[in-house]
Amino acid sequence: MTSSALALAGVLAAESGSGDGFEAPGLGEFYPEPLTEFSVFGVDFEITRITLGLWFATLAMIVFMVLTVRKPSIVPGKMQFIGESGYSLVRDGIARDVVGPRGLPFAPFLASLFFFILANNFMSILPLAQISPMSKFAFPLVLAVICWVLYIYIGIREQGVGKYFKDILFLPGVPKPMYILVTPIEILQNFIVRPFTLAVRLFANMFAGHMLLVVFSLGAVYLFQRDNFSVIFGPISALMAIVMTFFELLVIFLQAYVFTVLMGTYLNGSIEAEH
Repeated sequence: MTSSALALAGVLAAESGSGDGFEAPGLGEFYPEPLTEFSVFGVDFEITRITLGLWFATLAMIVFMVLTVRKPSIVPGKMQFIGESGYSLVRDGIARDVVGPRGLPFAPFLASLFFFILANNFMSILPLAQISPMSKFAFPLVLAVICWVLYIYIGIREQGVGKYFKDILFLPGVPKPMYILVTPIEILQNFIVRPFTLAVRLFANMFAGHMLLVVFSLGAVYLFQRDNFSVIFGPISALMAIVMTFFELLVIFLQAYVFTVLMGTYLNGSIEAEH
């Protein structure tokens, strides 16, 4: 992990350019120069380092999952054990315990969601990538929209169109005059706030984590090139970069797990009659 942090510092320092003063990282970190550009039916596309990171993470996740089940055995090997442990975590801890007794059919989807986010989050500490695609709002927003569509679809399928929307718009047990206040809140919560907060939570954590790593890494490189008290503060900044890398590992796992758990709670609300 120490070598990864140092590699991160070196690459980020190279990207930041040279100058006499410290160049604070900004939003430009999330908009790298495109590697190639093309247009399809008048729509412009750009392939950047972040795009390659997304592709690499997705491919790595697929290869990993295939390897874990390529030669299954009663006594699992290391790869099979890791894969089965991850899937069991989602199946038992989320599909069964959060979604409920009818949640097991959703285990493959939830596991795919968990591993996809986990693999992409890991890009934030991988040398030469140094950024998670989930730190750009568009990526978690697409995931949130997919989850939101599934959440609505399952609710309609399980309860019927009329009952599903009736229970959302007119909560049982609420005095009728209160519907003037409660109904708009329920519409906002179920159809706007849920997908938005689902995306923002993942985006904000990965965005903040990347900025912290960039600040301490570039700070260490800059201080090592200065005189005076930099000989003291440079190692401190480098140490903080390493510490934040370990902390980012925790965030990487937690954000993938929290996103999947929240999707499980939404599925539970769609399956159950009461909201």
